[in-house]
Amino acid sequence: MTNSISFKHINKLAIPALISGVSEPILSITDTAIVGNIDTNAVESLAAVGIVGTFLSMLIWILGQTRSAISSIVSQYLGADNLDAVKNLPAQAIFIITSLSILIIVATYPFASQIFKLYNADGLILDYSASYYKIRVFGFPFTLFVIAVFGTFRGLQNTYYPMLIAIIGAVLNIILDIVLVYGIEGLVPAMNIEGAAYASLIAQVTMALFAAYYLLSKTDISLKLQLPFNPEIKRFIGMILNLFVRTLALNVTLYFATSLATSYGKTYIAAYTIAINLWFFAAFFIDGYSSAGNILSGKLFGAKAYDLLLKLNNRLIRIGVITGFGLAIVGALFYNPLGLLFTKDPEVLKQFNNVFWLVLLMQPICSVAFIFDGVFKGLGKMETLRNVLLGSTFLVFVPIVFLLDYFDYKLYGIFIAMTFWMIARAVPLFVKFRKQFLPLSQKP
Repeated sequence: MTNSISFKHINKLAIPALISGVSEPILSITDTAIVGNIDTNAVESLAAVGIVGTFLSMLIWILGQTRSAISSIVSQYLGADNLDAVKNLPAQAIFIITSLSILIIVATYPFASQIFKLYNADGLILDYSASYYKIRVFGFPFTLFVIAVFGTFRGLQNTYYPMLIAIIGAVLNIILDIVLVYGIEGLVPAMNIEGAAYASLIAQVTMALFAAYYLLSKTDISLKLQLPFNPEIKRFIGMILNLFVRTLALNVTLYFATSLATSYGKTYIAAYTIAINLWFFAAFFIDGYSSAGNILSGKLFGAKAYDLLLKLNNRLIRIGVITGFGLAIVGALFYNPLGLLFTKDPEVLKQFNNVFWLVLLMQPICSVAFIFDGVFKGLGKMETLRNVLLGSTFLVFVPIVFLLDYFDYKLYGIFIAMTFWMIARAVPLFVKFRKQFLPLSQKP
């Protein structure tokens, strides 16, 4: 068991999870970069992708918590050497979550325009948002299916197959984006923003097919729904509900940030879209090590190896801080070229360059917060994660962002508030983990 927290073993889990994790924001970043460089109404299209991306992220994060819940339960049973007891749980979880996703499609599809009016979208931006969403939303059940399968693989201490699936999806999405958005003369008509939506949808369906194939061929886990429900389904649903509330709080932050940026004008929401997508990319980059924390902490907790759990946490914090500084340095070195990847509009670039340094500044803080998110998910302590995010959102982010909006800080205010939001997420988890596991690790 000692070797299971070595730097080599952590990287064996983290690096494939990192590659898998960054593929998710790559789907959005690709849409952003490709759409931001089309010849017609590029700024409005870029704004629409940003608004819809925020709403879809909210839906995916709310229901996509299946991954953390499944991973936590499976890894704990693996650590306790009792995996057979939960082999039917993943199929049951997938059935529940995909059923909910279909209900969401039915409930939101007819009201797409009304939904995006809540984000202060109007005119051409509103039209583009609605048309983009009405295509992309059909990929929602397939995305949730893939997320649940990834959670199962992570519980089994395997991040390799999720990495392969994610690479396939990301590469396919990039190729289809270029072909469908810009078109191929004489073969494929240019579909502009709708082409980006179809590219993402096809990539999501393809990933779901590969996920089913690898799970059935490489593990003993079945996708056949078997009743009665596993006894752990009650704990699974409890975890999901706590993470559901937590994710709602997280999306309150993103909603107010996106809504305020939209209210400042199309230049500001376009610049915000670029900045927040790069923030997401960095977040999913560190998610590789957060995932390693999730996977290993669940197994060590199940085995009651508290001394190793503490050592794992210390090691992950060091890795997270170094990674955060590394991301900030890389971002600083390519400060101007990064903006030019997404748009050539001088006003959008000006607003982006004005605030991107704040995104870089918060990276080490974000890294620590995300590491602890992963560890606490592995421990199954979703109630703690819920309470911390509720406090950091409603007691920190919301008051600060509206205070700075009152003083007309615009995008500065949004990203300053996000920085304090991340501090308020990291510090309580650090204190609570040390308080609980430091005494346990010292017991013979």
